[in-house]
Amino acid sequence: MKIIKIALLALTFSGIFTQLKAQDAAAIGAVNNVITAYFGVKNALTTDNYEGTKNKAKELLTAINAVPADKLSADQKKLWTAYSEKLQFDSRHMSEAPGLDHQREHFTSLSKNMIEVVKGLKLNTVVVYEQYCPMKKASWLSESATVKNPFYGKQMLTCGKVTATLAPATK
Repeated sequence: MKIIKIALLALTFSGIFTQLKAQDAAAIGAVNNVITAYFGVKNALTTDNYEGTKNKAKELLTAINAVPADKLSADQKKLWTAYSEKLQFDSRHMSEAPGLDHQREHFTSLSKNMIEVVKGLKLNTVVVYEQYCPMKKASWLSESATVKNPFYGKQMLTCGKVTATLAPATK
């Protein structure tokens, strides 16, 4: 009888563990979709592409809305809840902005909040570089160590430096 109870208990914990792993995978995938979509916005700004930035900002907004907060740990959920509305606000405004200058204004706060999210959630599956523009006195995230400045685009494309390298937190 004792062996049966132990076996049932083991199966129960095994099922819970498998379910948690699946939930983690969904959350990890969704958060990394947000990071990838953010890179799309950043890349469109580096080429001074107004329409491209609008479209990529819409994709980012969709990715933000798709994050399953209930599948994050309690601390991660608290962080995501604190920042998701701010990310949505800037993404929405960038998708509706009347010009590149306005998009770049929102990109400043979008980037500030994304940096906090990526550092806090620790769910990135790729290396992420934090970069800094001394002229704008603002940072952004990049998928490459090569500086391509989204705040000034073609005007000062290589202005800036890498200030942090965020290693993949998960594999």
